Amino acid sequence: MATPSLSHGGCRRHCPLLTQPSALAARLAVRPSQVQRRHSPQAHRHGASDQIERLHGATASRLHARAHLSYPVFHRPWYVPEDTTAQPYLLHAPHLLHPLPISDLPKLVEGLKRLAKSDPMVLCTMEESGEHIIAGAGELHLEICLKDLQEDFMCGAEIIVSPPVVSFRETVLEKSCRTVMSKSPNKHNRLYMEARPLEKGLAEAIDDGRIGPRDDPKVRSQILSQEFGWDKDLAKKIWCFGPETTGPNMVVDMCKGVQYLNEIKDSVVAGFQWASKEGALAKENMRGICFEVCDVVLHADAIHRGDGQVIPTARRVIYASQLTAKPRLLEPVYLVEIQAPENALGGIYGVLNQKRGHVFEEMQRPGTPLYNIKAYLPVIESFGFSSQLRAATSGQAFP
Repeated sequence: MATPSLSHGGCRRHCPLLTQPSALAARLAVRPSQVQRRHSPQAHRHGASDQIERLHGATASRLHARAHLSYPVFHRPWYVPEDTTAQPYLLHAPHLLHPLPISDLPKLVEGLKRLAKSDPMVLCTMEESGEHIIAGAGELHLEICLKDLQEDFMCGAEIIVSPPVVSFRETVLEKSCRTVMSKSPNKHNRLYMEARPLEKGLAEAIDDGRIGPRDDPKVRSQILSQEFGWDKDLAKKIWCFGPETTGPNMVVDMCKGVQYLNEIKDSVVAGFQWASKEGALAKENMRGICFEVCDVVLHADAIHRGDGQVIPTARRVIYASQLTAKPRLLEPVYLVEIQAPENALGGIYGVLNQKRGHVFEEMQRPGTPLYNIKAYLPVIESFGFSSQLRAATSGQAFP
């Protein structure tokens, strides 16, 4: 099938669409985020072989394409029925990109924008440090994206691609062995805090959106008390989630009878957001930690307990409480499923052992000579895994 393309300086990109049962005609509904906007299609075509034909509309279930898009794409299908929700997808370990020379930075920025428009499965972002990051659905997908970026969207300009970046998470194993304290720079304010791990399944519930900062406090406290054993009064004293106000960490107020506590709440939350985004161990995001504010001593004069005094104090006491609760790094892993005949099992186990993989299931498929192997593979060790597996099994293993 031939599809029309996005053209920019002689380069062409294709954007295929599958029409839903309600025919796509004069107008096309596009829903970036949750806001519905309408755009008139500038070109609707269908093709067979190498022929391209211009259309004014498309009938149901026909595969067609859009050309010359002038509006941004938000990583969702072009046409989405009203009762359909886009599902999240798994991103492979990203790469850092640098132009060579640095004067080609505008070309890199524009090329990443065009690449993001042409491929809904690629994610292009920029770090606070100014580094540009590209992430995709797998090694092969990233290789194709990088090739298209350099040859098509940057017209052959040279770029430096770093090795893949793997993000870890920081957590704790038990409650802090003691209550930690931090003083403000002016020595007039003190924060006392402890850290403990969240209950099993609570971090996943926060990630899934079942529990969050925008929930009704009564509903949230009911879920926490019934499913995770929280006290209802304590569940109503959650100050915030983090990082980014929605992450799987939280701050809980355990204080009693403290004056001026509400005046420093926003400052403590700001310090928590800062600390939970850059943990004490490796500057990675925290995960599954509950920080309990045990006590607060504040100066009576408001000018001596401002943001400049409380925010760095909150960050330091959060780090201290994390370090006293047996901190650990969480490593991301893939679930790998491999099918191969019996004579290839030795090569599979050899590659998995070399890559720190852990096999937890081996089962022969009924009526076939094939074995089905399931294993956990660390993401940081997964690069080049498929090629090594094929080489070790003479192409008999299929991950």
